[in-house]
Amino acid sequence: MTDTSTTTARPLRRWLLDLGAALLLLAVPIAGFWPTFGGPGYLVAAIGALIVGLAIATLGALLRWGILIISGLTVAAYFLFGGVLALPHTTVAGVIPTLDTLRQLAVGVVTSWKQLLTTVAPVAASDGHLIVPFLLGLVAAVLTGSLALRARHAAWALVPAGAFLAVQIALGTSQPAFPLVQGAVFAVVALVWLAVRQAWAPAPGAVSIGGDAVASSALRRVVAGGVIIAVAASVGVAASAFAAPDSPRYVLRDVVIPPFDVKQYASPLQGFRGYVRDDLETPLFTVSGLPEGARVRIAAMDAYNGTVYNVSDSGAGSSSAFTPVRGNMSPDAEGTPVTLQVEVGDYAGVWLPDAGATTSVTFSGDRADDLRRSAYYNDSTETGVVTARLRKGDAYTLTTVIPKDVPDEKLAGVRFAPVKLPKQVGVPQDLADVASTAVADASSPIEQARALQLMLSEGGFFSHGLEGETLSRAGHGAERIASLIGGEQMIGDDEQYATAMALLAREVGIPARVVMGFYPDEDQAGGAVFTATGDNLHAWVEVAFDGVGWVPFDPTPPEDQVPADQSTKPRADPKPQVLQPPPPQQEPVDLPPTVPDDRESEDETAVDLALIFAIIGWSALGLGILALLASPFIVIGAVKATRRRRRKAAERNADRISGGWDELRDRAVDFGTPVPTGATHVEDANVIATAFAEPRVTTLARRAEAEVFGPAEPTTADVEEFWRQVDEIVGGMGQRMSFWRRMRARLSLRSLLSGTRLAQLGRIRFASPRRSAEPTPPTEENND
Repeated sequence: MTDTSTTTARPLRRWLLDLGAALLLLAVPIAGFWPTFGGPGYLVAAIGALIVGLAIATLGALLRWGILIISGLTVAAYFLFGGVLALPHTTVAGVIPTLDTLRQLAVGVVTSWKQLLTTVAPVAASDGHLIVPFLLGLVAAVLTGSLALRARHAAWALVPAGAFLAVQIALGTSQPAFPLVQGAVFAVVALVWLAVRQAWAPAPGAVSIGGDAVASSALRRVVAGGVIIAVAASVGVAASAFAAPDSPRYVLRDVVIPPFDVKQYASPLQGFRGYVRDDLETPLFTVSGLPEGARVRIAAMDAYNGTVYNVSDSGAGSSSAFTPVRGNMSPDAEGTPVTLQVEVGDYAGVWLPDAGATTSVTFSGDRADDLRRSAYYNDSTETGVVTARLRKGDAYTLTTVIPKDVPDEKLAGVRFAPVKLPKQVGVPQDLADVASTAVADASSPIEQARALQLMLSEGGFFSHGLEGETLSRAGHGAERIASLIGGEQMIGDDEQYATAMALLAREVGIPARVVMGFYPDEDQAGGAVFTATGDNLHAWVEVAFDGVGWVPFDPTPPEDQVPADQSTKPRADPKPQVLQPPPPQQEPVDLPPTVPDDRESEDETAVDLALIFAIIGWSALGLGILALLASPFIVIGAVKATRRRRRKAAERNADRISGGWDELRDRAVDFGTPVPTGATHVEDANVIATAFAEPRVTTLARRAEAEVFGPAEPTTADVEEFWRQVDEIVGGMGQRMSFWRRMRARLSLRSLLSGTRLAQLGRIRFASPRRSAEPTPPTEENND
C-alpha cells in the first residue's frame, strides 16, 4: 500500500481505469459458470460478490487499511451479504440472515466445493451451490482490486484474476461456456489495461543527481513495461489454451463424481414372485397424494441376457445412468406437478419408490442425511436408488410431474422414437416369427404395439402359481418365455408377460423396456393413501414414441382370466410349439435377490479404500486451502526477513550501518508511525522518538549520519554495536504494544510499499555524499 499523499493524489481516471479493468477481468471466470448452473440464475450472487469485493478494495486503498483489516472486513461481508446473494431462501424476507443462514455459510466454506463437484450439472441454485461463485468472486475481487490500486506493479493483479479463472475451469463442466472467447477476452483486457496504464504514467521529475540516472530510469521503465505486457500476454495465452474448444478439457467433476454401477445389484424383476408369495398383504410402504391413474415405479429394465431382464450399462441415457439427486432433476418433464409423501413400512432394498418424473427428493427422519448422500436418480428411466437401503421408518417427500395419458387417437400418426437400446442376447428361437405374425395386419406403430399387447392379454391365462392356483413357474429366462409362447396355453403373471411383450417388440424393431412397480387395483383407485403390498405389485411394458415419450402397455391378462382346467386351450389359433435348445443355467429367482457374501466382502473392501482415498484427498485439499489462505502472511514474513538479512550482510560496512537505520525506520513505519518520506536521519529520529518515547533513537540517528557520511569507513565492531542498539530499540517498540498490534506490524505492507528507497534518496540530497556511488533517481513507478 502506498502512503496517503500518493494514494489520494492519484488521478480519478487512473482509479476508474484500474477498477474497470478488475471488473472486466473477473467477469470472464464469472461467465464461465453458466453451464454449471444451466443459465443466469447464479449471476446475482456472483456479480453481487464482485461489487462488494471491489468496494472493500477501494475503501482499503483510500483509507490505507492493512491486510488484517481488509481480511476481517471480507469475512464480515461474506456473512453479511451471503444470505441475501447466495442463500436467500434461508433468510427472513430474503434479506435478514437467520441462524440457519450463518450456519450454512460457515459450513459451506468447507463443504460447498464437494457438493458442487458431486452434483451433476446443471446444478440448482436453491441447493446452496451459489456459495461457491459468491465466495470465489468476493475473494478474487478483494485481491484483484487491492493489487490493481495499491501494488507498485499493477501486473500482480493478474495473479488472483487468473487463479479465479483457473479454479472456475476446474470446478466447471467439460463443455466450456464460451470456447476460446474466455481466454481471448482475458488477454485483451489485460494487455489494453496495462498498456494504457503505462501510457498514462507521468514522466519522472527532475532530480539533482545527473542525466545518466534519468536516462537509466527511462530505460528501466521501458523494460518494465515490456515485461508487464509479456506477463499479461502469457496469462492470456494460458487462459486461451484452457478454453480452446478443440483440446480435451479435464475438470475436477470428472474425477470426483464416481461412476455409480447399479448393475452390482440383482435385477428387481427376479424378486417379483417372492414379493407376491411372501408379502401378499404386507404393507410395504404408503404413498399420500398419488393421483388417480398414476403408477409407483421401482425399476425400468432394458437389457436382456437370456436369463434376466436388467438395467443396461450403455452409458448416458441408459437404464443404469444414475446420478446423485439434486434439486432440479427432470427439467423437461411435462404433466401435472404433484407432491407425494412416502413412508416406508416392511419394504427394504436399494430401489426408491417414486412416480412420474421426479424433480426433487427430501428425506426426513433420523437417517435423512445418510439417505440423501446415497440417493441417485435416472432422468431417462424416471427411477431412483438409495445405496444406504431403505428400511422401516424411513420417509421422504417427492416433488414430481405426473405425465398425462395419451389416447391411441393422438398416437395414430406418431412414429416410434429413435431410442438407442442394448442388443438382446439369448432370445428364444422363432420369437421374431411370432412377433411378425402378430403385427402383420397393423398399419401404424401404435397398432403394432397394441397387437402384441392383445395377443398376450387376451390369449393367455393369469396365475401366480401359488397354493390353489394353476401351476405357473416363476422366472423370465429364455426357457420360461419359450414355454409361455410356444406351449399349448400361456399361463403366467406380470413377470412373464411383460418380459414376453418386450422381447417380441424388440424383435420387430419396437423400442420397449420392462418396468416394475405398484399401482392400485380398480377397487382401490382414488384413495387418499395408497398402500403398496405384494398383491398390487405389477410389471408392464413401456414403448417410446417420437415426441411423446414412453407410453405404458399392460400385456398381463386380468387376474380372473384363469384356465378352467389343464386341458383348456385359450387361443383359437395357437402358435406352433418351437423346439428350443437346452435351457441355459437359471439363477435362483423364486426368492428375493441376495448378494453373495464374497461379493459383499469385496464391495466393503472397495468402499473402505474409496473412503480412505476420499479422506486423504479432501484432507489434502483442506491443507491446500489453508496454505493458500496463509500464503500472503508467509510471503510477507519471508520478504521482510530477506530484506533484514541483506541489509545486515551488505558489502560495505557503511551500507550495513545505513541498512540498520532503515530497519529501525521500517519497523516504526509498520507500527503506524507517520515517518515523512525524503527526510534526514535526524528528522526521522525526531518523529520516531516522539511516537515511542525513546530518546536513544535521536542519538542513534546522529551516529548513523556520522558513520555513513563521515571521512572514515566504520569498523566491523561499529556495525555490530549499531545493529545491537537497533535490535534493542525495535524490541522496546513491540513491548509497549498489544499482541494484535505486534502481529499487525509484522504483517503490514507499509514499509514494503511506503518508499524507503525515496527516504534514502532524500537523505542523500540533504547531505554531501563522500562515496562515489550515485543513487538511483525516484520514478513515478515507485511513487505508486
